[in-house]
Amino acid sequence: MKSKRSIIIIRLLAGGLLLGISVLLILLSEWFPQMAEWHSVYVYKILVAVLGRFSGFFPFSLAELCVYGVVFGAIGTLIRAILRSLRERRPGAVMAKWFSGFFLTASVLIFLFVINCGINYRSVSFSEKSGFMTVEYTIENLKNVCIRLTEEVNERADLVARDEAGVMILEADEREDAVRAMEDLGKQYPALAGYYPNPKKVFGSFLLSYLGLSGIYAPFTVEANYNRDMTDYNKPFTACHELSHLRGFMQEEEANFIAFLACKDAGREDFQYSGYLLAWIYCMNELNRNDRAAWQEVRSTLDEKVNVDLRENSQFWAGYEGIMEEVSDKVNDTYLKANGQSDGVLSYDRMVNLVVSYYLE
Repeated sequence: MKSKRSIIIIRLLAGGLLLGISVLLILLSEWFPQMAEWHSVYVYKILVAVLGRFSGFFPFSLAELCVYGVVFGAIGTLIRAILRSLRERRPGAVMAKWFSGFFLTASVLIFLFVINCGINYRSVSFSEKSGFMTVEYTIENLKNVCIRLTEEVNERADLVARDEAGVMILEADEREDAVRAMEDLGKQYPALAGYYPNPKKVFGSFLLSYLGLSGIYAPFTVEANYNRDMTDYNKPFTACHELSHLRGFMQEEEANFIAFLACKDAGREDFQYSGYLLAWIYCMNELNRNDRAAWQEVRSTLDEKVNVDLRENSQFWAGYEGIMEEVSDKVNDTYLKANGQSDGVLSYDRMVNLVVSYYLE
């Protein structure tokens, strides 16, 4: 009993210490942005080089495996603890031991999140580091950018591979070329230079689909994960989006903009198509919100081959709509707002400001 009590105390103290350090680091990064920037440039870079390389040895998503292990492990040990407590004269001690283990595990995960993700939300943005300053633009400016993006998309619609139904398919595996695209972009923008592990396809991607997610950065294992089941034109853009988080850029609109830059200048035409098409979708949605007539004018010039891809994408996500997606969207919205992105999930759309500003330079 004395040994069991000691284990409980040690776990609670260790978990409390990690939790306290995590809270302190977040507060310091909030109060002193220069501390967050120092962490992003020096500490996080080392963490990516070490943890990212370790995770990179595994061809599958280590984060996905850990999630399954933690969830099923917690459920299994809880059931075991409950059954054991029914046989013990002091059931409280058994449950206290389980809770202390759960608390320590949660504290470790929170600490990993803070050092591999949370602090970086307060660091200097990619746009500031690389000279991309957003400017005030008019609806006419936005329309002109949409016209230009439509031309870029239409030009590549005939160059990408397609299946028998006319749906765009990737000409080769996208993972290594996503890394190459990011590395090439890093030569142009030093803030993006550094080590990139291959992005990982999630084995249980149907779960991401039900949650309405195309990809997710795993701070616990420093991995870029993405949905392997979604329509192909999404994959290069999403892979580059998630990889951008490994450079410490956590703001979603910036990750989208970085993915656009990486894809549009990549050596593969299907990557270019992915980058321009996703930028087109975001910009056209914004144009539609502000000027329906202008949107219809530009929309009518889109190549029918692209319409086939857009319909395929809509049908794919429609098959997974439901309460899980709604809950996921609200959780993601709350998470982003808690980490300084006041627009929540709408922050993804703020990529439009950067794209329009990019073309107005």
